[in-house]
Amino acid sequence: MIPIRLPLRERQQLVALVRSSQDARQLRRAQALLWLRDGQPVRHVADLLEVQPRTVYNWASAFHERAGVPLAERLLDAPRSGRPALVLGVIDPLIEAVIDDDPRDLGYRATVWTAPLLQGYLAEHHQIETSRKSVSRALGRLGLRWKRPRHRLGRRPDTWRQAKGGSRRAWRAAGAPSS
Repeated sequence: MIPIRLPLRERQQLVALVRSSQDARQLRRAQALLWLRDGQPVRHVADLLEVQPRTVYNWASAFHERAGVPLAERLLDAPRSGRPALVLGVIDPLIEAVIDDDPRDLGYRATVWTAPLLQGYLAEHHQIETSRKSVSRALGRLGLRWKRPRHRLGRRPDTWRQAKGGSRRAWRAAGAPSS
């Protein structure tokens, strides 16, 4: 069990937040802190909220670490580090400008654009290193997609004659001139 000590003012603010919050994350975290303050075991709180006990511990420690921040912000996720998206929106207009052109006009030995071919084009002509996945996502954002052609065999008409006699009756019923 985590010893949670909440001043009366913070407890009242958490209760008010639980009653009025539209943000599910804030609501769950505030409810967890209130239950912990009331003496509920961490495992029981985690089961009620359908999360791992480690998550409840993380919420409680993050809440206490941000003591100088307004209460509603203390319940939100902290800013996370990570690599920012570099090509998001940058490659979209470049792809859109070239997608209708024939790749052979630019010296490629292909008749249609593919994600790896567009990736190479962006690297060679615009010095933008991207992944194939980034190019595929850009194509999705642009609403562009293509599929391999499906070959569908047509049905033979009823008047089709087989090599061994066929159906002369069906051929005549279809309106063939009689002899």
